[in-house]
Amino acid sequence: QVQLVESGGGLVQAGGSLRLSCAASGSIFSINVMGWYRQAPGKQRELVASITNGGSTNYADSVKDRFSISRDNAKNTMYLQMNSLKPEDTAVYSCKAYVLGRGNYWGQGTQVTVSE
Repeated sequence: QVQLVESGGGLVQAGGSLRLSCAASGSIFSINVMGWYRQAPGKQRELVASITNGGSTNYADSVKDRFSISRDNAKNTMYLQMNSLKPEDTAVYSCKAYVLGRGNYWGQGTQVTVSE
């Protein structure tokens, strides 16, 4: 089992920054890939960014050059640094951990609201 807890969401003005954290516990040695997803009201959940055990990253086109994903293995924590935020970034952000052979584990989500 893997448990994930997100933090760092909140209300910010357009152009501002936030850093989200996802703390992992449990069988963390078995995690292969971690990622951030978001879901805005009335829209499907979408991948924002992902990072592998080896540090390879992948970003949605809409956040490239604005967001940065990272992992601190010593702290068992994944981060999403979000800069130059836009109102369209408003969503519930959730972290996910993929474990080979066992599937996906999700956090409870954290709300990010970007005002005009």
